[in-house]
Amino acid sequence: MKAINSLILVLALIVIAMLGAGALGIEYLFGVIIPYLAVFIFIVGFITKMVGWGKSAVPFRIPTTCGQATKSLPMFKDKWSRLDNPGTKLGTIGRMFLEVVLFRSLFRNTRVELHPGQYIAYSSSKWLWIFALIFHYTFLIIVIRHLRFFTEPIPGVIVFLDQVDSMLQILVPPLFISSALILVALGYLLLRRFFVPSMRYISQPADYVPLFLIISIVVSGMLMRYVGPFKTDLMPVKELAMGLVQFSPTVPEGIGLTFYVHFFLFSVLLMYFPFSKLMHMGGVFLSPTRNLPNDSREKHHPNPWNYPVKLHTYEDYENDFREKMVEADLPVEKPLEEMAEETSENDEKKE
Repeated sequence: MKAINSLILVLALIVIAMLGAGALGIEYLFGVIIPYLAVFIFIVGFITKMVGWGKSAVPFRIPTTCGQATKSLPMFKDKWSRLDNPGTKLGTIGRMFLEVVLFRSLFRNTRVELHPGQYIAYSSSKWLWIFALIFHYTFLIIVIRHLRFFTEPIPGVIVFLDQVDSMLQILVPPLFISSALILVALGYLLLRRFFVPSMRYISQPADYVPLFLIISIVVSGMLMRYVGPFKTDLMPVKELAMGLVQFSPTVPEGIGLTFYVHFFLFSVLLMYFPFSKLMHMGGVFLSPTRNLPNDSREKHHPNPWNYPVKLHTYEDYENDFREKMVEADLPVEKPLEEMAEETSENDEKKE
């Protein structure tokens, strides 16, 4: 039901765009106002989240490690893993680079399975790592390719990427490799939540909505490019996009309804982004389990929450209750006679 409700929500968004830009004819709302609002919410929401996380106190060194091989005293000849357990800033940067670029922790991830006979087995989770890489990199390529609508002249890097992405020359116009691969990756990520019992149990609408939303964006984009009744003239789209970038928006005629559905879904994704799990894109850089060197054996890290505390030592305690402790036959460090002598000596010094 969680998946069905999420799908219904995305379908409702499609219907809203079709009715608004089609039946009601308010293309300006879906082509200009909502995109501007989406970008504003995305930027403000993203910055607010990052600043909030950045202000969060991190009183302890809590980097996650693979094993216990940490940098120690020179006399101990242990094997120090500079990437799994970095003790320097340079090692931490290397670890973060591999994490962000290659998803290193996901590569090392394992899944737990309960087999007949009630025994637990751990197995590789490389398929998840492969399809996660495919999804993220194809999504990045698609976003970069779309910058050709917002730039004039188009940078050579974008032209080159566009040519490489369509080098197979399949269909007319050529099929983009990234478009096909991202659908395969999204299909795997979605079916994994359907057919893996543990994933199905923990999956929430917040997990399904982004998947259905991105799938809808990709499918609507491919319909505009390849399927006859839904094909869209790209020149008016380019004119609209350049108007948005130059803050002189106009809605030219000849833009098909499929484009407004596609553009509206992407705008919703932008608005939803800062408040969803998709914010791990920025959060990974501020995670104290990743961005801190494990140098607790070399440096003392005082707790920033410490504040001056009025201490009441045992000596003070004994001074307050010495007579009662003696009456109760409790041991005291200083007998009454010795304490009386010290008191008289202090009084004489004061005089």
